[in-house]
Amino acid sequence: METEQLQRAIEAIVFAAGEPITIQRLAFALETDPSEIEQAADALADDYAYQRRGVRILKLDKAYQMVSSGEMAEYVTKALETRKPPKLSASQLETLTIIAYYQPATKAMVEQIRGVDSAYSVSALLNKKLIEEAGRLNVPGRPIQYKTTPDFLRTFGISSLEELPPIEKIAFGEPIELPQEAAAEENG
Repeated sequence: METEQLQRAIEAIVFAAGEPITIQRLAFALETDPSEIEQAADALADDYAYQRRGVRILKLDKAYQMVSSGEMAEYVTKALETRKPPKLSASQLETLTIIAYYQPATKAMVEQIRGVDSAYSVSALLNKKLIEEAGRLNVPGRPIQYKTTPDFLRTFGISSLEELPPIEKIAFGEPIELPQEAAAEENG
């Protein structure tokens, strides 16, 4: 398939999908190699951005989605009266951060890091579609594991989890060491 025809097909599918569509699914539908799909879709996305069109093709990890341009948000909001991104409480933001960095993460893992019950925060994040179930851990009780969703990526304006700023992760089962100044204040 010619590049121009491939781009038109990708454009039509991504528009009609209304949600992220994976490179693999596009490759299967268009009977072409995933690397060709990615190259054509990236070029198409760049073209949309260069022309400052009212819509963009957004790459979300290994998928693409057509979205309205951020520059047009005021007009889209005014015309459709859409709501702003979900407001998150401090506890929900902490819970979401832990799940984003440690995913798949269980509620018990979140609670171990936060030191408080996190059932409400996990439930609220599920309702806001920022996290989703990612299977069950193969231990007694088979707790549910959670991971972030494409809505999480869109809400925070990132293409993949690799764009999250680096943090120093804690190792489970080891005591958390406080910096010397903080430890002195706690003992003082």
